[in-house]
Amino acid sequence: MKLFRDRFAAPESSSRSSTNTPNTSSASVCSEPGIIGSKLSKASLLSTFLAYAFSSSGTYSESSDFEKKEVRSRNIAWKTALKRAVSSGSMRRVQELVLGTSKTGITNSTSVIWLLGVSYKISQDEPSRDAATSNGLAEFKLDFSSRILFTYRKGFDAIGDSKFTSDVHWGCMLRSSQMLIAQALLFHQLGRSWRKCLHKPIEQEYIEILHLFGDSEASTLSIHNLVQAGKVYGLAAGSWVGPYAVCRSWESLVCHRRTETDLEHQSLPMAVYVVSGDEDGERGGAPVVCIEDAARHCHEFSKGQTDWSPIVLLVPLVLGLEKVNPRYISLLQATFTFPQSLGILGGKPGVSTYIVGVQEENAFYLDPHEVQPVVNISRNDLEADTSSYHCNIIRHMPLDSIDPSLAIGFYCQDKDDFDDFCCRASKLADESNGAPLFTVSQTRHLSNRVSHGDTMGNISGVQEDDFFGVVPTGDAEDSVHEDDWQLL
Repeated sequence: MKLFRDRFAAPESSSRSSTNTPNTSSASVCSEPGIIGSKLSKASLLSTFLAYAFSSSGTYSESSDFEKKEVRSRNIAWKTALKRAVSSGSMRRVQELVLGTSKTGITNSTSVIWLLGVSYKISQDEPSRDAATSNGLAEFKLDFSSRILFTYRKGFDAIGDSKFTSDVHWGCMLRSSQMLIAQALLFHQLGRSWRKCLHKPIEQEYIEILHLFGDSEASTLSIHNLVQAGKVYGLAAGSWVGPYAVCRSWESLVCHRRTETDLEHQSLPMAVYVVSGDEDGERGGAPVVCIEDAARHCHEFSKGQTDWSPIVLLVPLVLGLEKVNPRYISLLQATFTFPQSLGILGGKPGVSTYIVGVQEENAFYLDPHEVQPVVNISRNDLEADTSSYHCNIIRHMPLDSIDPSLAIGFYCQDKDDFDDFCCRASKLADESNGAPLFTVSQTRHLSNRVSHGDTMGNISGVQEDDFFGVVPTGDAEDSVHEDDWQLL
């Protein structure tokens, strides 16, 4: 999944033809709601310019040798400058200026903002007589900036047997999923009320969480180990992956780590349950949160030592073809009011983000598409610079513009919390007019249940459809819709 800038900065290991670039960019502009004709012409002009700048050669049959060398030298200079711009964050500004794909700040609305289960009353005319309303905006900004951000990184050790030392162009869904899991760890270790520390030394628990997501095989929840765990679902370094496959990869990673360590030394001290379809098959009907299945996951996670453990529920969904069906918008909004909310893995078509909050029709999100140098934080470094793991820029987009292929996350710290979640989810399903996001059931029989054994090395019981959602890198001519997420 790639941003506008990614189209013109392919990895060195792959070659791309520039002949289709203008058409691709034009199509991207046309798909954006609210883009006027002038922006279309600007985007077409810009994409043509970029395509020319990145082209490897021109036609100089009528030129002298000196002219050929001079033009080639200019082309090399342009390509070098543009690639530097792409590697930095400046191409984002070009993208936002021309395509208008990102809006920042808070809208003028005074409606309540819901951020991962916490509400904030907003007043645009501060100071307000109502202290809670007056402080709401500042409190929301602090809460938003306290969420852990993971972005593209460059310069880490190669992933597995590949030559990839960066996840630029392909790792945004993996980074988005890391953010969701990191919030679950924050809630588990430090509580929902935790806010980032403005002074040093920093909390030990917080540093340990960041250490878990370091970009190396030594860090348990790294992109390296996530790719390894997702091989059974077709994951590979350099592949763009959909929400379903990445959810299954996290479940596989947790299962694998459970076999390696004892309960007291689990890096991810919670079970992961991917909520699947009804009794007609794992892909049929609305997903069902089966209470018996959740209990089984907790029992397996604790190796029979406890009846219940903390648990993360991941609910992959496809809520339409090209756009989210409008009947689901209010239901998606309502999930952010759940105290157990972990947000949504989703974004605009081809661009994965981590959606953490809503206000009326707008969705607030963290964006993984900034390229940053790799940072290795030691487990005990309480003086570490953690600024690259947080974002003060508040971005938002219309909720109805997100890709219909997404996944919702929830964290339940104990059995009582899970029961509360089930009550809220059942009520939401009852109010859905026959089209729930998911349902809750005490028991369910699956004819094709995925094994929760050693899924790292055994794919028995995994349906062929489970491999959908992974798009390998390749030449643009080989994949006309390479930017689109595959339906689950």
